Amino acid sequence: MSNKTSSKRNEEMRIYNRLPVLRAERGLTRQELAGSVDVNYQTIGFLERGDYSPSLALAFALSEFFGVPIEAIFSPRPFEPLKTWPAAGSGQ
Repeated sequence: MSNKTSSKRNEEMRIYNRLPVLRAERGLTRQELAGSVDVNYQTIGFLERGDYSPSLALAFALSEFFGVPIEAIFSPRPFEPLKTWPAAGSGQ
């Protein structure tokens, strides 16, 4: 695969996220979350709308802040509703 093809594929890839849900569950504003991970509050808005994909460093910072794996926050596919996930400790 050429770099041009790879670059085009990356530009077209949408990254879905659960940031609004995680933020709302914790009662955080965009400004509060941004301050906790050392970015501008507008970056959080861009991420939530899907206008911007996070750097690896930012993805790890958000994962650490929320205490969940990166793949619980970001995905290349739309997320299933959380209520469809097996309950913790259910053995599934």
